[in-house]
Amino acid sequence: MPVEFPGADGGDTHDPAALASPAKAPPPVTGGRGRAHHGYTWSRARLVSVSAPGGSGGSAGPRVILAATPPSGETPGDTEGAEAGGPPPRVVTTRHPGRWVAALGVAVLLAMAVSALVTNPAWEWEVVGEYLFAPSVLRAVVFTLELTALGIVFGFLLGTILALMRLSGNPLLNSAAWGYIALFRSVPLILQLLFWYNLALLYPRISFGVPFGPAFFDIGTMDLIGPVTAAALGLALHQAAYAAEIVRAGLLSVDHGQREAAAALGIPKARQLFRIVLPQAMRSIVPTAGNEIIGLVKGTSVVYIMALPELFYQVQVIYNRNGRVIALLLVATIWYLVMTSVMSVAQHYVERHYGKGLA
Repeated sequence: MPVEFPGADGGDTHDPAALASPAKAPPPVTGGRGRAHHGYTWSRARLVSVSAPGGSGGSAGPRVILAATPPSGETPGDTEGAEAGGPPPRVVTTRHPGRWVAALGVAVLLAMAVSALVTNPAWEWEVVGEYLFAPSVLRAVVFTLELTALGIVFGFLLGTILALMRLSGNPLLNSAAWGYIALFRSVPLILQLLFWYNLALLYPRISFGVPFGPAFFDIGTMDLIGPVTAAALGLALHQAAYAAEIVRAGLLSVDHGQREAAAALGIPKARQLFRIVLPQAMRSIVPTAGNEIIGLVKGTSVVYIMALPELFYQVQVIYNRNGRVIALLLVATIWYLVMTSVMSVAQHYVERHYGKGLA
């Protein structure tokens, strides 16, 4: 709402005596903000000249016209409507009936699912509670996490090396890394595990020495690669093929100017990678790598074919003995859900750490 002040004393322009008074200097107005008047904050000002009343033709002096910002809770339209004597404009929110219908449908489905889980005695929740923290099940959970850690650590170490080979200008290194990734992404994980588990059928003994020369000593393959080693090796080599592409994509996401600037400053190549390029690439690497880690937690269930006591194999042993199939499968489901949920929370905080420079 515009409010006018005469140059005489800063009073209201609705006073005729004020208009006839001698001209004085206008009140100071600073920048885009000024003093408040009756709850209004002045946002801008304009200096004009007016004539004195009564047709004298003389100038009553300059006056300042300030555009006022109404107090909080009011809008300019509301104030103008009230001054004109009409009703203030009414704000009508947009209605979304489709959202309410969809929300109601989802609520009904959730209620039906909860009712089916609670009221159906075939779920045998008392059996689930009995075996959820059984010592054999807890040992299987720990072994599952150990296999996951081995697969992730060695898989991403090898994957990082393969990613650097793929980015290398050497055609031999580039081709070898490309061939490895193509091979291990094409063969199912269960076949790779069976291959490493039965490696002794191809090579009964493994020798160590000069390549294509004399061997210093040899060892039996079964003694060197047992079931646990074969499982960890298969998981790590399989994961490395996917980790290589994840790391390569993250490195390519960093602007090439970062490397050029680091090279211009004389920073060594290794330091450029670990201190400049890789921290920025982690913003792209972490989300996809987190999904791969969560997928590997569930992928460890494949090693049941090697009779290793991971979680899925252990619940199979128990329900084959007591016949409570659904209850034991629920036990495995709950533990897989707990492990993946914890990893999802950890992934969120890692993403926030590496993304804190954004905005």
